Amino acid sequence: MKPLSCLLLPVLLLFAVAASADPVIVQQLRVWRAPDHTRLVFDVSGPVEHRLFTLQNPDRLVVDIDNARLSEPLKDVDAGGPLVGEVRVGQPESGPLRVVLDLKAEARPRSFLLKPAGPYGHRLVIDLFDAKAVEQEAAESKQEAKLPATPERVAPKPAPRERVVAIDAGHGGEDPGASGRRYRTHEKDVTLAIARELAKLVAQEPGMRPVLIRDGDYYVGLRQRFEKARRQRADVFVSVHADAVPGRSAYGSSVYALSEKGASSAMARLLADKENASDLIGGVSLSDKDDMLAHVLLDLSHNKTMQDSLSLGEDVLAELRRVGPVHLRRVAQAGFAVLKSPDIPSVLVETAFISNPAEEKKLRTPAYQRQLAMGIFRGIKQHLARAPAAPPAPVQAELTREPGQTHVVRKGETLATIARQYNIHVEALRFINDLGRGDPPVGLRLRIPYRQSDS
Repeated sequence: MKPLSCLLLPVLLLFAVAASADPVIVQQLRVWRAPDHTRLVFDVSGPVEHRLFTLQNPDRLVVDIDNARLSEPLKDVDAGGPLVGEVRVGQPESGPLRVVLDLKAEARPRSFLLKPAGPYGHRLVIDLFDAKAVEQEAAESKQEAKLPATPERVAPKPAPRERVVAIDAGHGGEDPGASGRRYRTHEKDVTLAIARELAKLVAQEPGMRPVLIRDGDYYVGLRQRFEKARRQRADVFVSVHADAVPGRSAYGSSVYALSEKGASSAMARLLADKENASDLIGGVSLSDKDDMLAHVLLDLSHNKTMQDSLSLGEDVLAELRRVGPVHLRRVAQAGFAVLKSPDIPSVLVETAFISNPAEEKKLRTPAYQRQLAMGIFRGIKQHLARAPAAPPAPVQAELTREPGQTHVVRKGETLATIARQYNIHVEALRFINDLGRGDPPVGLRLRIPYRQSDS
């Protein structure tokens, strides 16, 4: 038998190595404000262990980061937002680095770590949600789920519905997108300016209504972008971008649609890979990812939406030719995650090459931003003039039980039995209705997705 000292030696060495490990350096703290939350981003030199908890009277958030040190004092945080006030840091001789944030209201924090991506290294991300707003939203959802089905009655003739245009300004917040070489123009700023101009044009058109997916400098996850468009019952979805490639000679506009059978060109594939990486750069927690998402999207996507997307893309591309040169003569296709709404015609518009100094200069001007917005608007308008308007939400779901409509959950029904009734994948039903795990409550109205096989 080995002596006890020999058995303890590896353990002692392990503790010695851990004790002598270099501390993680907290380099800076950045704050981004979105409509529904405030994001805190700590740039750190490596992976960290952390804990956070809230205190009341007054409201505070405490963040303890193990084996960490500040490289320099944190810059003052902009206290003009709705949640975060002053920030204080405690740096003891031993123990964790403690960061205390004074809060203006009770908040619900959520934290996660991000590995290096794009221009960033390791990051500790904390999202703060207003506690009262979260509780109010949960109460409204619960109350809506308990609403009893209305008595059967003949539905009146539906009134014409506004055509809803979802406008997605690419990138934002943590994710600057591409950058120009001469003026260091960020793609996220250009796309937001063009999106706002496009929204103005849509708002001025009778019978049309714009929905801006983001209307500020913050990041929205790719999945959340088309989910917001679906919640608003959008008729079309347009994602605005400004491309960059090696070299300076590429120029002109391009329009892309979704493809699930492979990219139509090597350039389309590279662009899709780059755009799909935005979640890693913009800061989306891996825990938000649904493992069934790819399968569900394949299950829900159908030929009609794909064809309508290509038609929308051709209309937009034809109008952009009147604004300036186009880089691709036809609508290209690739697996863009942001275009994967199963029931909304969706396109991604690369307005110009921000890597081209001449086009970067034009993209910075309000006049050219308006021209591009006008070209996209005219294309959307032409497409909607040909496409029939979707009917408003049915007055009584029990009268429209055909696939592609709604279903009211009855006592004893489960999500699996409902899925079998309509011959669809149970995860597709869960995804399209934004359901969590478990069975839906009695009285809840479920949307039944259209399938090509149902036509």
